[in-house]
Amino acid sequence: MHRRGFLSLLPVLAAAPGQAARGSRGAARPAGARILTVRGPIAPRDLGVTLMHEHVMVDFAGADKVSRDRYDPEEVFRVALPHLRAVKEKGCRTLVECTPAYLARDVALLSRLSEASGLHIVTNTGYYGAADDKAVPAHAYRETPDQLAARWTEEFRGGIEGTGIRPGFLKTGVDRGPLSEIDRKLIVAAARCHRQTGLRIGVHTGDGAAALDILGTLKGEGVAPGAYVWIHAQNETDRGIHVKAAEAGAWVEFDGVGPNSLDAHMAEVTDMIRRGHLDRLLVSHDAGWYHVGEPGGGNYRGYTFLFEEFLPALRSRGVTEAQVRALLEDNPARALALPADGGGRV
Repeated sequence: MHRRGFLSLLPVLAAAPGQAARGSRGAARPAGARILTVRGPIAPRDLGVTLMHEHVMVDFAGADKVSRDRYDPEEVFRVALPHLRAVKEKGCRTLVECTPAYLARDVALLSRLSEASGLHIVTNTGYYGAADDKAVPAHAYRETPDQLAARWTEEFRGGIEGTGIRPGFLKTGVDRGPLSEIDRKLIVAAARCHRQTGLRIGVHTGDGAAALDILGTLKGEGVAPGAYVWIHAQNETDRGIHVKAAEAGAWVEFDGVGPNSLDAHMAEVTDMIRRGHLDRLLVSHDAGWYHVGEPGGGNYRGYTFLFEEFLPALRSRGVTEAQVRALLEDNPARALALPADGGGRV
């Protein structure tokens, strides 16, 4: 990102420092807070070690083509279950499943997998506007932000597609900044849904310019930065923007942890810890990915690398057990916790 563009967006991050402090930054969870999983609500203390960004199944055929007829849920179940059981054996207790509607979200399948694996699984509401809007349904262009927010709020209150399963966060996505018209509409709708439900807004974010634009849009909707999880923050190479987002109170998520990114992810995480922003960090693989349309789902990537390679590497760099616990337990619990009254501000 060019320095001039970055400086022009700095006022976004200077918004009311007291607001960020009153948000989720370092704040204790409210009494009675709970986290919504596909098998019902749990207390934040029961979340345990959590992978904040993973997938079971995805279908990028497009919003007008995705359907349940395109895959066999029994095959997906057979392929995914061993991987979920394997990460459970590594000590993971919760997996946050980030596949939104119109990309093959199947919450009934997730519930079965949760039961069979013993993992808590958290699903989402919202629409995905990244990848050039291929997964945005036609009605999203016609409807207002309030109408879209009402759809997502109804899933939170009444359950998804008649299952009674409720989302534990809101997932959307945008391309590189500045935000396009439809991407901005999705962020505004997400902000209004958040104000009614308290759901955190996880946004697949194309780059730092988009992240700053999102923060400005949320501010304009009266939503504190702590409501925003910057998904794929590792795609922005300017660490100064990571720091500015964290200082504002946003969650900065370095996902995509894997063999090809080990050194880069270690450098990003340790740098943010060194700068004093451990309390705004989240990490995960962005793995799984049964690809609908490929034989057997294609190359399903497991969820154990973080435990087998990444955490030992962090410890070798001086990251303490308390800091690991913050990354994998304390921060996810704070990021996903909803107030008992379902109120919308963080």
